[in-house]
Amino acid sequence: MSTIPLARNVFPEFRVALLHGRLPSEEKEGVMQLFKRGEIQILVSTTVIEVGVDVPNATIMLIEHADRFGLSQLHQLRGRIGRGRRKSYCLLMADERRSELAEERLRTMIETTDGFRISEIDLKLRGPGEFFGTRQWGIPAFRIANLLRDQEILEWARREASEFIQHPHSREEFETFVTYL
Repeated sequence: MSTIPLARNVFPEFRVALLHGRLPSEEKEGVMQLFKRGEIQILVSTTVIEVGVDVPNATIMLIEHADRFGLSQLHQLRGRIGRGRRKSYCLLMADERRSELAEERLRTMIETTDGFRISEIDLKLRGPGEFFGTRQWGIPAFRIANLLRDQEILEWARREASEFIQHPHSREEFETFVTYL
């Protein structure tokens, strides 16, 4: 571990380790156990630590190029610290020349820790993607409705359709409806 320049040149008094997705599973687990026990004080990692890491003593996280991450991923990363009793800090480093979209994501991370609020803003910024198909982001190509603008009427239509399916006026009307699905 002492071959890491950060360990030699910046933090020689601490034990520093690297964690990334190309490490064998056993080695990743070993590094995490050492970190959890406090035998490693500084962990330099890729986003492989995004989910499932619970180290209550972890109190500081620095995310480089935070402007390149989505809100959900930033929120997940930030959630890896502050699980213990001690105050925690998440530092977001970003390029000075970032897009307006990146600026909005960073501002959201600064203003709230509420996961529901972050998801709502993420939906507005990225859109929900396609429900069926291969496209991964953006507003789906509805012909009439806009998922964000028409949320109230879409919810009303969902309730009406659900009510109709549960209590159709007649068997024939229900069968005609199901045929169109």
